[in-house]
Amino acid sequence: MIQLERVVPARDPFDESDRSVGISPLIERSDHAAPSAFRPENMLREARRQKGLGNGSVPRVCILDPDGDLVDFVQTEYGASRSENWACYHTRMWEWEQAGIRYGIVGHAVGGPFSVLVAEQLFVSGCGLLISMASAGQISDRAERTYYVLIERALRDEGTSYHYLPSAAYVEADRRLLDLALEAVSPSGVPMLSGSTWTTDAPFRETEDAIARRKAEGLLAVEMEAAALYAFAAARECDVLCLAHVTNQFGRAQGDFDKGPRNGAETSMRMVASIAGAWLVERGIA
Repeated sequence: MIQLERVVPARDPFDESDRSVGISPLIERSDHAAPSAFRPENMLREARRQKGLGNGSVPRVCILDPDGDLVDFVQTEYGASRSENWACYHTRMWEWEQAGIRYGIVGHAVGGPFSVLVAEQLFVSGCGLLISMASAGQISDRAERTYYVLIERALRDEGTSYHYLPSAAYVEADRRLLDLALEAVSPSGVPMLSGSTWTTDAPFRETEDAIARRKAEGLLAVEMEAAALYAFAAARECDVLCLAHVTNQFGRAQGDFDKGPRNGAETSMRMVASIAGAWLVERGIA
């Protein structure tokens, strides 16, 4: 027979007799500069041991593709193959070369916690630039059915970012990367805005009141990864750039979630390639 033991916390953080009652653990946190006891390189070390993998690096330019459409596209069009060096327990990476640039892509890493879990592992595996290309819901009043947003800052309506940076309403992208990306993609003629988005971790709690408030604040779209990824990037001093492909109006319009021809993958990858090329030139690699 299994004997169960009830463990009672030594201190209840929400005890009404405590002056800190009601303070979220995320908000009260103050150890952002302290090193973590659980490191991504340690987990990857054990994953490589268990999987019989060597210590090879992933490509310098990597892509996060929450929807998985870009993964399908690069496999079909560019012959992307399974990475032999990606040791992550939870995901697969696909690699290919195009115009002399080696890329790696990870699909279906949806939401702040998952995307940052992958990002942590990418940057200790050889990644130098991470580009996230996520679908997003429309908040601004735009005539186009689909367009792109280069995310300059993200509203932190999620939890992951608060583990990396002190509490604040927004987290900013690296201005250097934003300027580089704007210059790189502007000749493409692809409909694109540059501005702020709302990062949520509860997409099915986007109420009319919440959407109206975000619109009044001038936010362009709602997505699920940017705030977490930008907070990680700032804390770890990594190059991360988030783009949103606005494809829907929260399912309230007939024919919603239509990304266009080939699910928008060809256009999205053209933008990624332009940014990657500019970044490599800036770094003196290309």
